[in-house]
Amino acid sequence: MSEQPRKPSEEYIVIRHRPGYRVRRTAILLTFSVVAAILGYVTGMAQGGFRFSTAEESRERLSSQVERLRDENREMSQRLVNLERGRAVDKQALNQSRRTIVGLETELSSLQSELVFYKNIMAPSDSSRGLQIDRLTMRNAGSPGAFDFMVVLVQRGDNKSYLSGYAEVNVVGLQGDERESIALRDLSDDIENTDIKLRFRYFQEVKGRLQLPEGFEPLHVEVMAKRDGSGSAQVERTFDWEELTEN
Repeated sequence: MSEQPRKPSEEYIVIRHRPGYRVRRTAILLTFSVVAAILGYVTGMAQGGFRFSTAEESRERLSSQVERLRDENREMSQRLVNLERGRAVDKQALNQSRRTIVGLETELSSLQSELVFYKNIMAPSDSSRGLQIDRLTMRNAGSPGAFDFMVVLVQRGDNKSYLSGYAEVNVVGLQGDERESIALRDLSDDIENTDIKLRFRYFQEVKGRLQLPEGFEPLHVEVMAKRDGSGSAQVERTFDWEELTEN
């Protein structure tokens, strides 16, 4: 009987038995995990605190800048208001000055006209002595066909004695196709007679308000004046209506 071959001998690993090793390893790992967690928490809190501190400082800085900008805005707004007020006051003062200048110029012109008027009365030229028709003014009274009038008659040269006489004023125009001359007495309640009585030493004003008839188109005004006494010459002047009423 043949011999059967031997099987190789089986190999065995010998492990030293260490009581409590696994427990210690688990405890160490757990300790490291806890320490790492604590370190992470502390680090996170520290970083969070830094970020919070930085954000708080930024907020305070921005609040300060906002407040400063608000103050500057209020100051600039007040400056703008002051400038606007100053400009309005300057404009008002300028307009007032212009009105004052215009008023003074008008008054000066009026005084100069009066000076020339009195000068012509007291020291006239040789050709304009005696009774004269100085001027006629006609101003719109504000209602249709109504006008305020004034005729000025003067005695130039010898003013030692009073002048007596009369004057006539007629408005000449068209009533439809007809030419018509209307006495001032028929147009004005301020004139009682066709012959307007004159008595003055230097000058006399004849004034009032007239009302033109409806549909009457005035062309000119004729003024005649005559001094009392035989052989006294009369003076006449004609005034164009458009020139009288253009202003």
